[in-house]
Amino acid sequence: MIRIRYMLYSLFFFFIAGLCEIGGGYLVWLWLRESYSWIFGVLGGFVLFMYGVIPTFQKAHFARTYAAYGGIFIIMAIGWGYFFEGIVPDAYDILGTIIATIGVIIIFYYPRKDEGERIGIDSSN
Repeated sequence: MIRIRYMLYSLFFFFIAGLCEIGGGYLVWLWLRESYSWIFGVLGGFVLFMYGVIPTFQKAHFARTYAAYGGIFIIMAIGWGYFFEGIVPDAYDILGTIIATIGVIIIFYYPRKDEGERIGIDSSN
């Protein structure tokens, strides 16, 4: 049960960070590329700032957190394109997403016995 709690905790913060990064970037995109009001740019900048804060709630160190988040970002960006822009992923998008998911699992959730900090799923529980 503890392992599942840690996994859900980390996935929650990965998801919130992903929404902030993609959502903030999208707001800036709308401002600069689609000629929306500068308010979109300011709001996007603030949301991107929050993206920088949210990963600090992860229990792993910076490098592993951001490496795993890269895979989460790939998954969420493909989903954003589908749900918000109507871009249907092709076979290569899906293959890349599967590979990224495997990478996240290995980098962040594979239990490590030789590290003192709690990373992903703790192997001692």
